Amino acid sequence: MKGQPRQYILGLGSNLGNRADIIGQAIALLGKIPGTEVVVISPAVDSDPVGFEQQPNFLNLCLLISSDLKPDELMAQTAAIETRLGRVRSAERNGPRTLDIDLLFYEGGTWASSEVTLPHPRWSSRGFVVIPLGNLLQVATLANGSPWAWLKAEVAALTIGSEGLRVWQGPTPWIQQHP
Repeated sequence: MKGQPRQYILGLGSNLGNRADIIGQAIALLGKIPGTEVVVISPAVDSDPVGFEQQPNFLNLCLLISSDLKPDELMAQTAAIETRLGRVRSAERNGPRTLDIDLLFYEGGTWASSEVTLPHPRWSSRGFVVIPLGNLLQVATLANGSPWAWLKAEVAALTIGSEGLRVWQGPTPWIQQHP
């Protein structure tokens, strides 16, 4: 069902295969969802795994999209992208994966259904989300007078550190796709 376009903030992560290429493909596919546009992409971080530690490091970033889909509809689309790019869900909740797309926030405020809860209930305890999110919210188009001013203040008040996170120095194919 089409609605009025709203902004969403998503978190993307990958730790299997060519992480940068998979993230780039995911961002391109997000931009191809009808009624959806990729607006801003944060810098990426290389992050140590959390929870299940016997796995490769993750590549994480956040992005802002505009979409006329409702959260449940967008969640279905992102799950299809995860599957298309090789994600296999396993019993290990924090286990390795080619791609993880989390809906973090939605311009409408809160949303709760059997499919998705917004804001994401664990976002503020995850450095691999908070650090890229803080960087995303510094982008000029979001820094002043945006519907995300409240979130910028909330992120600034968090005391979560950047331990286990490193600025990504590798390829960024998504930047060439979305300057």
